[in-house]
Amino acid sequence: MLAGPDDVADVYRREYGRAVSVLARSLRDLDAAEEAVQEAFAEAARTWPVTGLPPSPAGWVLTTARRRAVDRLRREGTRGVREHRAVLEGLVGGAVTASAEEVVMSGLPVDEHLPDDRLRLVFTACHPALALPSRVALTLRLLGGLTTAEIAHAFGVPEATTAQRIVRAKAKIRDAGIPYRVPGPAELPDRLAGVLAVVHVVFTEGHTATAGPELGRVDLATEAVRLGRLLARLMPDEPEVLGLLALMLLAESRRPARTDDDGRIVLLADQDRSRWDEALAWEGRTLVRRCLRLGRPGPYQLQAAIAAVHSDAPSADRTDWPQVVALYDHLHALTPTPFVALNRAVAVAEVDGPAAGLALVDAIPLERNHLWHAVRADLLRRLGRDDDAAAAYAAAIERTGNDRERAFLTGRLGALGAARAPRGQA
Repeated sequence: MLAGPDDVADVYRREYGRAVSVLARSLRDLDAAEEAVQEAFAEAARTWPVTGLPPSPAGWVLTTARRRAVDRLRREGTRGVREHRAVLEGLVGGAVTASAEEVVMSGLPVDEHLPDDRLRLVFTACHPALALPSRVALTLRLLGGLTTAEIAHAFGVPEATTAQRIVRAKAKIRDAGIPYRVPGPAELPDRLAGVLAVVHVVFTEGHTATAGPELGRVDLATEAVRLGRLLARLMPDEPEVLGLLALMLLAESRRPARTDDDGRIVLLADQDRSRWDEALAWEGRTLVRRCLRLGRPGPYQLQAAIAAVHSDAPSADRTDWPQVVALYDHLHALTPTPFVALNRAVAVAEVDGPAAGLALVDAIPLERNHLWHAVRADLLRRLGRDDDAAAAYAAAIERTGNDRERAFLTGRLGALGAARAPRGQA
C-alpha cells in the first residue's frame, strides 16, 4: 500500500518521541538524536510514497535514524568519533572497544529505576538547571506529536514565546555543557514538577486537541495515562503523582460520552452517564481518596477532586456545585492561573448565577483563547444578551483550530440566530 503525506504525519505523531528517546539513550545527545530522527522522517516522506508503508514503520524510522547518526559520526572524522567514545567511556565506565556504529546500534545498559525509554527521556530533559517553563516546553517538543503552536496553546502564551523558550533551553544545554545523563533515584524528586507538567500537557492535548478533525487524540491521552501509571509505580508515596493519574483516569472515563454517534460534541451536563467507563472512574475516585489521605494537597490532587465530584453525581443537576467552587477556591489560591480562574467562574455561575460568572470572566486576561469567548457566549446567552452572545460565539469560532469544537460553536451560534429570527423565518 502506497503511503501519502497523511500516513507519514500519523507515524510522526505516534513515533517521533519514542524514536528520539531510544536514540538519545544511545547517543547521550538530545540534539543529535532529534536531528537524526528528523532526517529519518524526511527520508520517509521521500520514499514511502514510492515504496509503500513498511511492515513496521516505527522500526523503519528508528533503524534509519540510527544509520543517519552513524553517518554523522563518520562525517565528523576520526577526532569526532574518538571524542564520542570518550564521552561514552565516562558515562558507562571502562574502555569502549566497540566501533561507533556498534555503540549507536546496540544502545546502553538499562537503568533499572527508569526502565521505560519515554519516561527516561522526560526525566532527563526536565533538567533543574532550566527554568520550569523552558524545560517543560523543550521536553514536550522532544516527545514529538506536539507542535510549538500546540505547546503555546496549552500554556496560553504566544507561539513566538514558546519557540524562544525551546531555543533558549537548547542553547543553555549546549553552552553549559549539560550532558544527556539519566538522573539517579535521588535526583528524581527535583525533576518531578517538570515531569508532571509534561505528562499533564500531553494528556490535555489528547483530551481536546488544539487543531485537527477530531475532538481529541487518543494516542496522546493513552500515552499520558501510561506514563502516569509508570510514575505511580515508581513514586507511590508522591501525592501529586497519584493526583495527576486520578485526574487523567476520571477525564478519560468520560471519553465515550463526550461525542455522539456522529462525532458531535456533547457537553458534560448533557452526557449520558451510563456511557462513562465506570472501571476507570472507580479507579480515579479511589486514587483521589488515597492521595488526599496523605495530607499534602496540591494542584493535581485538587483538580482530581473536582473531577471526582462530577463523577460522583448521578446526574448533572445533582452536582455538588458549592463543593466544586470551594475546591476551585483552594486551587486558585495555590495556582492563580487564568485557566483556573476561568473554570472557577463557570462553577460560580452554577451557584450564584450567570451574571456573577460573567463578571469574573470579564476580569480574566484570556482574550486570545477561544474557551474564554465560548464561556462568555454561553453566559451572555443565559442572560438573554443574544447580540453580545453571538459576537462572542463568532470570536470563539475564529480562534479554535479544532474542527469538532468549531462545528459545535457554529451550531450554537446558528441556534441563537434561529431563536432571534422573527416567527416564520429560519
